[in-house]
Amino acid sequence: MKKKVLSILSLSMVFWMNAQEKDSLNQKKIEEVVITGQYMQQSINKSIYKVEVIDAEQIKNMAATNAADVLNQTLNIQITPDTNSGNSTANIMGLGGDYVKILIDNIPVVGDTGLGSNIDLTKISLANIERIEVVKGSMGVEYGNGALAGVINIITKKSSTRKVSVRAVLQEESVRDGYNLRKRGKGRHIQNVNIGYNIDNNWFTNISFNHNQFMGYEGEKAGYKYFGDRPIRGYEWNPKDQYEANALIRYTKNKTSFFYKISYLNEKFNFYNPVSTREPLNDGHGGATYLATDREYNTNRWLHQFNIQTNLGHIRYMGDFSYQKQDRKFFDYTYDVPNRTKISEKPENSYYKTDVIYSRGMFSNFLDSKKFDFQLGYELDYTNGYASLIAGDFFEESVKRKIFTYGTFLSAEWNISDKFSLRPGARLSVSENFDNQFNYSLSSRLKTSENSNLRGVFGTANRYPTYDELYTSFINLNHDIQGNPDLKPENGYSLGLFWDQGFSAGNGWKLNYSLEALYVDLKDKIEMVMVKRPSTYKFMNIDQYRSLLFAANANIVKDQFRFGVRTSLNGISVSKQDMDVSSPKDFQYNFQAGANVSYKLNNINTAFNLYYKYTGPSRLYVLANESFRLGRTDGFHMMDFVVSQPFWKDALELSVGVKNIFDVTSLNSTANVGNAHTAGSDRLNLYYGRSYFARLMYQF
Repeated sequence: MKKKVLSILSLSMVFWMNAQEKDSLNQKKIEEVVITGQYMQQSINKSIYKVEVIDAEQIKNMAATNAADVLNQTLNIQITPDTNSGNSTANIMGLGGDYVKILIDNIPVVGDTGLGSNIDLTKISLANIERIEVVKGSMGVEYGNGALAGVINIITKKSSTRKVSVRAVLQEESVRDGYNLRKRGKGRHIQNVNIGYNIDNNWFTNISFNHNQFMGYEGEKAGYKYFGDRPIRGYEWNPKDQYEANALIRYTKNKTSFFYKISYLNEKFNFYNPVSTREPLNDGHGGATYLATDREYNTNRWLHQFNIQTNLGHIRYMGDFSYQKQDRKFFDYTYDVPNRTKISEKPENSYYKTDVIYSRGMFSNFLDSKKFDFQLGYELDYTNGYASLIAGDFFEESVKRKIFTYGTFLSAEWNISDKFSLRPGARLSVSENFDNQFNYSLSSRLKTSENSNLRGVFGTANRYPTYDELYTSFINLNHDIQGNPDLKPENGYSLGLFWDQGFSAGNGWKLNYSLEALYVDLKDKIEMVMVKRPSTYKFMNIDQYRSLLFAANANIVKDQFRFGVRTSLNGISVSKQDMDVSSPKDFQYNFQAGANVSYKLNNINTAFNLYYKYTGPSRLYVLANESFRLGRTDGFHMMDFVVSQPFWKDALELSVGVKNIFDVTSLNSTANVGNAHTAGSDRLNLYYGRSYFARLMYQF
C-alpha cells in the first residue's frame, strides 16, 4: 500500500510542477571540482590528492539505485554483502568496512557500530546525488579514526540551474528469474521523486523521497511458505524494504554560504528461520502444523547536518555540525507456516543503537597568500552507543558505552612554484578510552606538463577497537570466546605515487591515461586468536597486513563515443599467528580489469552503455587443522548493459537493460574458514544473479 501511495504522489508532483515556471536562472557550467581532502572546493586537476570521481551522469547511465550498486563497478573496491543482516560494506584493497571511511558531504555517516566505518551502502540512495569521490590510502590526518584503506565521500546536490527542477523515477527490476508486483511477490521496485526550487538568487531548497523494495531471492532455499523436515525454508537473500526522505535549504551570497539538511531512513528487514518444527494440534485427529521462529529488524536513521563556509576577514572558515542517530530494533515471533499467521510475538528491543554529536571545523588562508597557506582544524565526536546481548554475545548484559574523541590537525600547503606543491600535515586524536593517537601525512603534486600531473602521497591512520572486539564473552560447551578490554588501536600507513596525462590527438579525439602505485601497511591488526586448544579464543593485536597495488587506466573520447579501460594488480600479505604456528608472509596477487563503453546516436539521442569488470582468483592463507594452508576464491566476470531513449524534448526517458549478464551468484571458495562461532562454507555469496530492469524517468 505504501508503494502505491508513493507512486501516485510522485506522478501527482510531476504533473503539478509541469505547469510551473521553467528555467529562469542560467548558470555557467563550471570545471569539475572535488572537496575530499581539500582546503576548499578545488579543481580536480589541481587537487593535491588523487581523487576518483563518479558523477551524476555516470550514475544515471548505470541505472544504479544505491551506493553499493555504483561502487561495485570500481576496481579494487568490492562490495561485501551479509545476506543474514542485509548489510553491504565496502572492501578496499582487501581491507573491509572497518577500514573504509564513508562520508556524506564530508561528514561521517552513522552506522550500527559507530561513525563512518562499517556502513551499509545499500542504505545510501542515489535520489539526490551529485557525485561520489573516492580516495584510496590512509587519510588519518584529515578524517581520523578508520580512514586507513580509503575514503568514500558522497556529495549531494545543493543547487540547480533552473527556477524549478523536478525528477521522478519509476524503476522495476527482476531478481534473477523472478518478478511480480503483488504483495510478497518477487523482484525489486523503486520509486523516487526529487524537487528543487530556487527561491531567489540566494536561497535554494530541495526535497526528495525514495522507496526501494527488495522482495528477496530464494536461491537454493524454498521461500517463507515452505514447511517440512528439511532446513531449506526462507531466502538466500532476505527481503528488505526502505523508505527515505530528505530536505535541504541553502543560502549563498558573496563569500558566505550555508545549508541545513535533514534525512530520515526507515528499513524493514525480514529473517525467515530455515527450520520449521512440526507441532501436533491435539485435535484428536492426528492433525499437526509447522511453526517457525522468525525475526524482523526495523532500522530508523535520522541525519541532521549544518554546514557553513564564510570568511572571517581574510581567514576562510568551513564548519560542519551534525546530530545523527540510528536505532536498529528487532522482535521475534512464532509463525504458523501452513496457516500463514503469527501465533505470538515478543517485545521489540534495540539490537544496535547509536547517537552521535559531531563537529568538524577548518580555518585556512591565514596569510592571504597564494604561495603559502596553512589550515588549522578540529574534529569532535561524542558517541553514545548501545549493543544488545544478542547482537554481540556480550557477557551477562548488553553493552553501553559513551565515547568522546577529539582531534586537532594542522597542515600547510606550499606552492613552491607554478608546477610544484607540497602539503605536510599532522593530527593529534584524544580519546577518553584509548591512548593518544598521532597521525602524519606528506603530499605533493608536480605539474609535469600542461595536462599532466605526478602526485606523491604518504599518510598514516588508526582504527579504534569495536564493541565485539572489546566486550564479547560467549561461553558454552563447545566455545569460549573472549573480548579484550586491553586492546590498543590499530595503526597503519600508506605510500602512493600517481601519474596522469591528458591530451588532444586532433580531429576531435581526446585521450587521458594514468598510472598508480599504492602500498598499505597495517600493524597490530586485531584478530580472534586461539589461545588454548581446542576452542578458547580471544581478540588480540597480533597480525600484520600489507597490500600492494599497481594500476593503469585509459579513457578515449570522440564526439558521442566514450571508451575507458582499467587494469590493476593487487598483492596482499597477511601475517597471521595462532598458538605456536604462523602463516607465510609472501604476497598473493589478484588481477582485475574493467571497461566501459558509451555511444549516443546523434539524430535520436539513443544512448548505449556497457560496463564490464573482471575480478581474478584470489588467494589467502587460512588456518585449518592447526596449520596454515593457501585458500582460493574463484574469479568472476560482471557485465551490465543499458539502453536509454529520451522523448518529449528530453523531458521523458525510458531505459531498459540487463545487470549481471554472466549470472554470477556465489563463488567456489576454500578461503572461508568461518570463525569460532560457525564453520566455514565452500561458497561465497556475492550477488543474486542476472536481472532485467526498466526505468521511466521524467525531469525538467
